[in-house]
Amino acid sequence: MVGQGVLRECLLDSHVTEVVSIGRTALTTKHAKLRDVVKSDLFHFAPDEPALEAIDACFFCLGVTSVGKSEEEYTRITYTLTMAAAEPLAARNPAMTFIYVSGQGTERDMMWARVKSRTENSIMRLFKNGYAFRPGIILPVNGEKSRVSAANWLYSITSPIYGILRRAFPRQVITTDELGRAMLNIARDGAPKHVLEQADIGELGRLSA
Repeated sequence: MVGQGVLRECLLDSHVTEVVSIGRTALTTKHAKLRDVVKSDLFHFAPDEPALEAIDACFFCLGVTSVGKSEEEYTRITYTLTMAAAEPLAARNPAMTFIYVSGQGTERDMMWARVKSRTENSIMRLFKNGYAFRPGIILPVNGEKSRVSAANWLYSITSPIYGILRRAFPRQVITTDELGRAMLNIARDGAPKHVLEQADIGELGRLSA
């Protein structure tokens, strides 16, 4: 869901000349500046992977819930998969911006938080321009869909009160388009800190609204 919102903002931004999407299945979105790369195994990138060449910024939006997963399973998808992309990117594009979508509460002493914290720290070590986003409540506002059916059900019944939620909790609620714009603003101008909480993301996302 987050990736869909970020992709939309990238395609709408006139400063973005090309978007390279790498995933296991083809996107339904089609656009003149979108290059859709289908790769069955995201855990292994060749040293000369052409899709990783000359990248200015990577917005890493992939993630799963830890519910029902062992620490080993969750680590493989959350840490190992992220580093499988980050390490070859860093080798080829050391000055690039890498933004990892983490989660609110990553400082807690819980299994999922420890794994996400480890991933954040590894990104910071790899990239001088590495950032971690820690969003909390994200509202899909342009038809984005989660792969978790329960999440879509929750969004559908709460959509009539999105405006109320935004007014009541302006620092705790962000939209998918604000999140995407925040990433683009950081890719262009950087940010004063490398770990950005919900309020920081919202502030950056509203700069170009």
